[in-house]
Amino acid sequence: MNAKLPVEANTAHVDDIDRAIISVLHQNGRISYTDLAKEVELSRVAVQARINAMIENGTIERFTCVVNPEKLGITVSAFFNVEVEPQYLMQAADTLADEPEVTSLYHMTGPSKLHMHGLFRNNQEMESFLQNKLYALPGITSVDCQILIKRYKSRMGMKL
Repeated sequence: MNAKLPVEANTAHVDDIDRAIISVLHQNGRISYTDLAKEVELSRVAVQARINAMIENGTIERFTCVVNPEKLGITVSAFFNVEVEPQYLMQAADTLADEPEVTSLYHMTGPSKLHMHGLFRNNQEMESFLQNKLYALPGITSVDCQILIKRYKSRMGMKL
C-alpha cells in the first residue's frame, strides 16, 4: 500500500525554474529582471511574477547584502554554546536576539542549549559582552566560546 505522506500546509511548491531563479539570485541579488530572465530563458514578466510569488509564499524571506566585517574594523568572530536553565531559556534567547553583536542564535538539541555567533571589534569588546550581557543573564549555567581563526566557507542562504 503506497500511502502519501501529508505535506505541510505552508510548504511551497518550487519547480526547477524557481530553483534556477534562486540560484542566480544567490550569486547576484541585484541582477535585473531582464538579465535574470535571459539566464533562465523566461520573459521578464514571468520571472518577476515567480519572484513575487516566492516572496509571498515565504520561499524567499528577504534580500540582503553581505558585508565583510574586517572592512568595518570587526576582527573577532566568536561562536558560543550557552547552557541555560530550562525556565530561563526563552528569556535568555529573547534578550540575546536583541543584542547587536549577536548575528545568529539557535536553540539546539541537548540540555537547554543555545548556539550563538557574535562579531566584535576586538577581544576587549567581546569580554565586555560576556561580562556585562551574557553572564549577567539569569539562568546561564555554562558558556563555551570558540574564536574563528579562518573562514573557508560561509553559507549565505541555501544552495539549491
